Amino acid sequence: MGETEQRPTAGSRLGAQENAGISTLEHGQKLPATPPGKLISIKIQMLDDTQEVFDVPQRAPGKVLLDAVCSHLNLVEGDYFGLEFPDHKKIMVWLDLLKPIMKQIRRPKHVVVKFVVKFFPPDHAQLQEELTRYLFALQVKQDLAQGRLTCNDTSAALLISHIVQSETGDFDETIDREHLAKNKYIPQQETLEDKIMEFHRNHIGQTPAESDFQLLEIARRLEMYGIRLHPAKDREGTKINLAVANTGILVFQGHTKINAFNWAKVRKLSFKRKRFLIKLRPDVNSSFQDTLEFLMASRDFCKSFWKICVEHHAFFRLFEEPKPKPKPILFTRGSSFRFSGRTQKQVLDYVKEGGHKKVQFERKHSKIRSIRSLTVQPSEQHSESCSFTFGDNADSPVVQSCRQGKELKASMEDIGQRKSPSLKKSPKEGGKVDGVVMATMEEEEEVSKDRTQQNRSQSQQPSTAGSLTGSPHLSELSINSQGAPVVANMSLSPNLSPDAKQSSPLVSPLLNDPSGIRTEEEEEVRRKRFPTDKAYFIAKEVSTTERTYLKDLEVITSWFQSTVSKDDWMPDTLKNLLFSNFEPLHKFHTSFLKEIEQRLALWEGRSNAHIKGDYQRIGDVMLKNIQSMKQLTVHLRKHNEVLMELENGIKNSRKLEALCKDFELQKVCYLPLNTFLLRPLHRLMHYKQIMERLCKHYPPNHVDFRDSRAALAEISEMVAQLHGSMIKMENFQKLHELKKDLIGIDNLVIPGREFIRLGSLSKLSGKGLQQRMFFLFNDVLLYTSRGLTASNQFKVHGQLPLYGMTIEESEEEWGVPHCLTLRGQHQSIIVAASTHAEMDKWTEDIQMAIDLAEKSSGPTPELLASSPPDNKSPDETTVDQESEDDLSASRTSLERQSPHRGNTTVHVCWHRNTSVSMIDFSIAVENQLSGNLLRKFKNSNGWQKLWVVFTNFCMFFYKSHQDNHPLASLPLLGYSLTIPSESENIHKDYVFKLHFKSHVYYFRAESEYTFERWMEVIRSATSSASRTRVFSHKESHVY
Repeated sequence: MGETEQRPTAGSRLGAQENAGISTLEHGQKLPATPPGKLISIKIQMLDDTQEVFDVPQRAPGKVLLDAVCSHLNLVEGDYFGLEFPDHKKIMVWLDLLKPIMKQIRRPKHVVVKFVVKFFPPDHAQLQEELTRYLFALQVKQDLAQGRLTCNDTSAALLISHIVQSETGDFDETIDREHLAKNKYIPQQETLEDKIMEFHRNHIGQTPAESDFQLLEIARRLEMYGIRLHPAKDREGTKINLAVANTGILVFQGHTKINAFNWAKVRKLSFKRKRFLIKLRPDVNSSFQDTLEFLMASRDFCKSFWKICVEHHAFFRLFEEPKPKPKPILFTRGSSFRFSGRTQKQVLDYVKEGGHKKVQFERKHSKIRSIRSLTVQPSEQHSESCSFTFGDNADSPVVQSCRQGKELKASMEDIGQRKSPSLKKSPKEGGKVDGVVMATMEEEEEVSKDRTQQNRSQSQQPSTAGSLTGSPHLSELSINSQGAPVVANMSLSPNLSPDAKQSSPLVSPLLNDPSGIRTEEEEEVRRKRFPTDKAYFIAKEVSTTERTYLKDLEVITSWFQSTVSKDDWMPDTLKNLLFSNFEPLHKFHTSFLKEIEQRLALWEGRSNAHIKGDYQRIGDVMLKNIQSMKQLTVHLRKHNEVLMELENGIKNSRKLEALCKDFELQKVCYLPLNTFLLRPLHRLMHYKQIMERLCKHYPPNHVDFRDSRAALAEISEMVAQLHGSMIKMENFQKLHELKKDLIGIDNLVIPGREFIRLGSLSKLSGKGLQQRMFFLFNDVLLYTSRGLTASNQFKVHGQLPLYGMTIEESEEEWGVPHCLTLRGQHQSIIVAASTHAEMDKWTEDIQMAIDLAEKSSGPTPELLASSPPDNKSPDETTVDQESEDDLSASRTSLERQSPHRGNTTVHVCWHRNTSVSMIDFSIAVENQLSGNLLRKFKNSNGWQKLWVVFTNFCMFFYKSHQDNHPLASLPLLGYSLTIPSESENIHKDYVFKLHFKSHVYYFRAESEYTFERWMEVIRSATSSASRTRVFSHKESHVY
């Protein structure tokens, strides 16, 4: 027998690895058993207009063919797509996934099956994969060309301009005219060419992925997006068209929508011969009859449309695939058809859990490079490389792998002198966790095996980054974009986001330095050399946390002062007020830290470490400095004024606002800027807690007890004097921080408003359960959706005043787990929490807030904004002005929006489906800690020494305490904190384990005291505060 010719496949054309596809089945399941028998060849027309031939068994069900196509394309989100073909009556029908292919396609040799988009989600941001969005963009392009997607000339020109940008790159008039002459995107395109080029001129620097994202953003607003019309007549014989969408069944007259029946209103769908019947739920406010009847051309047309409706309802409304009906014993009645495959919720959960592997792909029509990674020129390829893979969201792992390969090899010195010509510097570049651009911990997990094997070679010749992948949603790994060295001759992956462009990362010493691995012998020598007294470790905590506090002060006194001194954008009065109150603190704490470290050096004593002496105490140093600290109270009292004046200055000056936003993008500003203004007051609480632990440890007759108790009394008095001011500042700061994450509100920060809780809940609507972000205050509850802007802000959809609201559990009524009904005076909504514990937290806090609203005649503001207020200086640049034209707004949003805020606490809650309260924030402030830890991955052998700072629900990792900025971070919301079990073979003392889904990290402390302290503070971030601590435990306040 002769060998069969190897045909190029769809996957190989798109640059995919062979047999690396991912099925549309649930994770862990296998493809249906392939029935034995003769193979048949079926032609599939792809969305890029190419044809591929697939050989499948004769008896195979349709699902085998669809999975084969998705596997060849390496398409993770294949459930949104389907296969359609003309039946024997030339009616286009969908391939039934459960029926044998041969029973549906009678003459496969003469039929071309089309691979097309079947389910159009309400929000294209739900499409996690760049490849999926690319295929959706091809579908929009097809629908435009075929006249199915109708729109006005402006919309059509704007759509085509994004298509041209993705295919040809930046605007060039000659190239544009030639390209438009060769490619017809819409009938009568010639009349629109000038307008297309005018729009295209505005897309300079936009990558193909960004173009796809903007294309879908515009298309989804069009009435005919994703609509396939099915001719019918109503009872009066009027010609109409029916269609089905994610929201329900739509009625069109021509191309104008005249009616819609949401799924929530539909009780039953059926057909009888040519008649299509919609049975509605009873509604006293509706003029519709109980059952609506439409007449279609034939029974086949009617049944085909009914099937599509059943599938859309199941895909968008159900939690899981419906189970098959039991077969009747005697008679069959009605159709046995049912939806087969994963529902949209299952697809979203699967992708969020990271149940897929990123692969490369290329765009057939694009003349510019576009693959899901950064690649290098062949001339620069060497034997080793490191590649970074950006996760899609907070749940997905961020993988860094160092492997043998044919990629870039360069020294750190060379990299530092070069810049990539394809990477544009932008204030929007990079991702952040609460204000810092950095790498996160989860990137390192899967490389641990390789790194321990390669440490020796890497220490001799360090290597740098080779590839990047990502998504426009939450990238936990973000490398500095402000002056960080980048690799030459690299192209920016479009997948890095419609939201933000990012620079190429360096391999940090944190990730690859072999000197961080400490041997057992070194550890034992070190333990024997230093004291073991608990008082010593308490004193050492003063030292380690003071180092971090001093670095935080330097963010204001050094880094921020240097930034504002370059321009005159900050008023002199504000400059003097800010720096005159922080510089004395920095000067004092510099000498304080020096004194503590001198005492610790004497305490450790090298040769006489275990001999007790006058230097083995800390109370006297603390007493002396706390008494001196009282003279600084005059500065501490002004911090409230400093915070308010800075926010007022930002509110009234666009230039100062831009300066502060740019500063927050710097690596050194790893938290929101205004958070650093609260640090001095928070530090007083830390001193108080430390002295309480020390006094509790000492017996009354200890030589250091009297000084320690006196120091505790002094610091307690200072805390009591400033506590009210601190509570007031914390709430004010939190409101301003939330304001940056929200769009569509006028007056979030008003006197009397207090923040209570924020978090992710699912809201039940006509479209089914949809994830929403809720913000609870003492007077109002806001619900929002994640925006599609470059800044990843949340758009406010509605508000429910708490006055007169009632809350009740409604699981049984709606059949949704952990479900609550919130009944306001003018509106009611149904929401569902992710767990019963989350539901209890929300129930308690909402009820408490309702009680507070009932007791006071609190503010009743209108938060929803029709247009953003603008009271900034009129002579300043209006870079933030909103366009009245929605389409233009979409076009310019990347240029207009504020810097990327994709990894703030709000976004972590969104992606990990959890919530935090103001009590949680306050406890997190009390539970800050710094120090050295040894870290180990699940699959690695060695332990790496890191300097770790825990604050704001997040662990920040440094190579040493002298570093000015963190190299990586690990947000802990949603993580579990445990002790390793025997089966994990961690035969060491003082080890704790952090795990979230598939991510596992082990951390090792140096003593029992430090182990208990790390456990205590991390537990405050991984589990919410005790619900017995009610909101009223803090005094009520206004500002």
